[in-house]
Amino acid sequence: MKYDVINLENKKVDSIELTDAIFGAEVRPDILSRVVNWQLAKRRAGTHSVKNLSTVSGTTKKPFRQKGSGRARQGTLRAPEFRHGAVAFGPVVRDHAHDLNKKIRKLGLKCALSLKAKDAKLFILDDAKVSSPKTKELKNAFDKLGWSSALILSGAEVDKNFALASGNIVGIDVLPQMGANVYDILRRDTLVLTKDAVAYLEALLK
Repeated sequence: MKYDVINLENKKVDSIELTDAIFGAEVRPDILSRVVNWQLAKRRAGTHSVKNLSTVSGTTKKPFRQKGSGRARQGTLRAPEFRHGAVAFGPVVRDHAHDLNKKIRKLGLKCALSLKAKDAKLFILDDAKVSSPKTKELKNAFDKLGWSSALILSGAEVDKNFALASGNIVGIDVLPQMGANVYDILRRDTLVLTKDAVAYLEALLK
């Protein structure tokens, strides 16, 4: 498929041919869901914890004798059924990350890119660079382009002035090309790729 390459002034400066196998693939919600869940699971700290029977403070004395009282036998007042006792089956420190096949991860990225192209939410930018780190100027350019919620994938490195100018604009995320991921693509309404990012993605996903 053929796409126009624009600049920040919304003027066509070139055209580019996008690979159909990457930007025109079948969009599979099940694959997108699996990849997003995998990404979010890796982000979880897993530091949640409660006190169990061995860690809760309290006496170790047996509450009452084993037999003869007519009550259910008890070995400790720190048991979960008592006030100030332990928590039964509470969360423990753990790693929530799980494995996901590399082919599924690549397919998920293809689906995310194809979804943006299908919805006409994909734009190709000639270069993500500005001469000065002026937030107001860059925001005005984004407003004219209609980018209120966008992920911009720059080249190998993000231009310093562009990063500074876009840092305070709500709804705009800027990442280097190697930071391309399904979750960030889907969480923003618009996807903006530089020509360098397109070349990188096509080489990565071929």
